[in-house]
Amino acid sequence: MNISVVIPNYNSEQLIKKNIPKVFDALGNYKSGATEVVIVDDKSTDNSLSLLKDFQIKYKNLKILENEKNLGFSSSVNIGVKSASGEIVVLLNTDIYPETNFLESLIGHFKDEEIFAVGCLDKSIENENTILRGRGLGEWKKGFLVHKRGETDKENTLWVSGGSGAFRKSIWDKLGGLNDLYSPFYWEDIDLSYRALKSGYKILFDSNSIVIHEHEKGAIKNKYSDFQIKTIAYKNQFIFVWENATDYSLQFAHLLYLPYHFVKALLRGDVAFFLGFFWALIFLPKVIKSSLSYQKYFIKTDSEVIKNYKQ
Repeated sequence: MNISVVIPNYNSEQLIKKNIPKVFDALGNYKSGATEVVIVDDKSTDNSLSLLKDFQIKYKNLKILENEKNLGFSSSVNIGVKSASGEIVVLLNTDIYPETNFLESLIGHFKDEEIFAVGCLDKSIENENTILRGRGLGEWKKGFLVHKRGETDKENTLWVSGGSGAFRKSIWDKLGGLNDLYSPFYWEDIDLSYRALKSGYKILFDSNSIVIHEHEKGAIKNKYSDFQIKTIAYKNQFIFVWENATDYSLQFAHLLYLPYHFVKALLRGDVAFFLGFFWALIFLPKVIKSSLSYQKYFIKTDSEVIKNYKQ
């Protein structure tokens, strides 16, 4: 199978300098098809572009796309995937680099035509500790999808990360890719994975495909404050529910528990929660339109999907 690695970039000059050669080293070990790397620069203001153009001299299968303005993660990834020529698209963030043999096991799963996405084992460096991530679990509680890290000894996962995972391009295109309602970041990969599961496709986690994630060095931590990140996460949590919860019982629970969540947020002085809610409310007409367009592919209920990912 032919592989396209898509990497969104924003002001990650130092990470690019260190990690892009490692990506090409790993691609050099893949012998089962052609490979390319597509880097989408999201209007960086550092020397990222200049460095990337220098890399193009050495790496002939490197393609650089330049956004005319800063569009955010989802839009940049979608632009990269649209340009990709491979049957399988591997998404990597700039703060992630793969181990040299990460592709063979990862791509092997796609022999099953129903596989949409496969996630990597993410060795996440956080405060000088290494946390094993990449497998996700979740369940509906009090009107929201509550997700958490799963242990890495099983294959089932509720979502595949948009920063370290492989996706079948034909299904990506059919489902519409990442939804830019979640811009600038967070929840977009959970949303796409959840929609794929409701549409009858399979996603997996592969502990043999390993990447290293220098979590604290990414663009999000450098560009946004903790309060901004929290507000964006709340906004997208609301959008996820409004877009994806089609079981009437979940819709009722969400409305029933909203006053409860508002009171709890008020008591703990969580201003970000209220800002996130009203920010999401601005997008409600677009969320409804988006939800209706996706529902034509759904063949499973929310309860049928989530029962396999609670633990």
